[in-house]
Order: sequence, then C-alpha cells, then structure tokens
Amino acid sequence: MTTREEMDCTVREAIPADARGVIELLNKTATQTGFMTQGEEGLNITVEEEAHELDSIYSSENNSVIVALVEGKIIGIASISASSKPKIEHIGEIGVVIDKDYWGMGLGRLMMEDILEWADESSILKRLELKVQHRNARARALYESLGFDLEAIMKYGVKDNGEYLDVCLMSKLINQ
Repeated sequence: MTTREEMDCTVREAIPADARGVIELLNKTATQTGFMTQGEEGLNITVEEEAHELDSIYSSENNSVIVALVEGKIIGIASISASSKPKIEHIGEIGVVIDKDYWGMGLGRLMMEDILEWADESSILKRLELKVQHRNARARALYESLGFDLEAIMKYGVKDNGEYLDVCLMSKLINQ
C-alpha cells in the first residue's frame, strides 16, 4: 500500500534555464509507460535548442509551458502548442507529462487547471485539443471532469510494442 506524502511542489511558467530539466524529464518519462508518443529514441534536441524554444514560447500569446518542480527538479510539464498561422492560431494542443513517481497525487489536475487558467487569459485561444490513448482511463476521466468532450476515436492512432491502439481526440471551447 502506498501513501500520499505531503511535498512542496512549485508550479510556474517554464523559462530557458529549465531546458536541461525539461529534456531530462521527457526522456525519462518516454519509457516509463506506453502512454507516451515518444519512445526510447528520446527528444533528440540540444539543451541550447530547447532553451531557444522555451524563450520563444515564453513570449508567445498562444503558447505556454508550465513546469512542476520538487526540490528544484522538474517532475511535470504541461503545455499548450498553437500555430502562428492566422487561420488556426486560435487552436491550442495540450500536452501533459508527469514523472511516474508522482502519479496519484493530484498533480495532473493541478497542472491542467493552471494551463487552462492560462488559456482562459489568452485573447487568442478559443479551442483546446488533446489526444489521449483510449486505454488511459484515468487521464480521460480527468479531462472529462475539466470539461473536455470526446470528438473522435482515431483507430490505429498509435503503435506500442507492435500493437496498434486507439487514440481519443478531445476538445474544449473557451473564451466564447
């Protein structure tokens, strides 16, 4: 039986200095579960490239990355990625990743609430989308509780260990 421990966790917008920690977390979580689209291949990006990307995201009006830190180490990331193209700049794709050691502590909900609050304050974003494997019932339930609706089930949406799996496309309209 595991118990939930209290911990000091800071959630804030990512800055360029977080680049190494972001890469480390994404590479670590890539193989913790079959729910990620990235695998053993890793991110394949330099710290400098990631720092540049975080810098441009930080100054964007329709993109954001937030990080969760425990004892100075990044343990979670939530992001909104949107295009700069005028016809689709209002659509943001949400991504969330949390180190498996911190699952079940409410961090996913906390990070989603923070990124949704950021999106609500955006004057550009009107539609949020995310993709989640159908078999990831906990994540789907979280997204539904936050107002996301199932739009489609994409057959063969991802392949994990040679098995083709369904992926749910979910969305939420904001700033109506």
